[in-house]
Amino acid sequence: MRNAQRGLSSFGVLLFVAIAVAAGYYGYQSITGTDEARSCKSSFNSCMQSCRRTSTEAPAAQACQDACTRDRAACERAGK
Repeated sequence: MRNAQRGLSSFGVLLFVAIAVAAGYYGYQSITGTDEARSCKSSFNSCMQSCRRTSTEAPAAQACQDACTRDRAACERAGK
């Protein structure tokens, strides 16, 4: 009986890992905000971030940013 009380059993370890994974998932979701309805501003911000990450040439980056600006204006006109 002494061995059973030395530490977590394999079930306890699995339960702890499952809770840690669930907490990490919900933490990630709250930081990224992917589950919530996107506002015009958040869509614009993510579009601009994507432009910065993917466009290495100045003309391509400018075109991407212009497209983001047009999309934001269209979103605001639609009243989202």
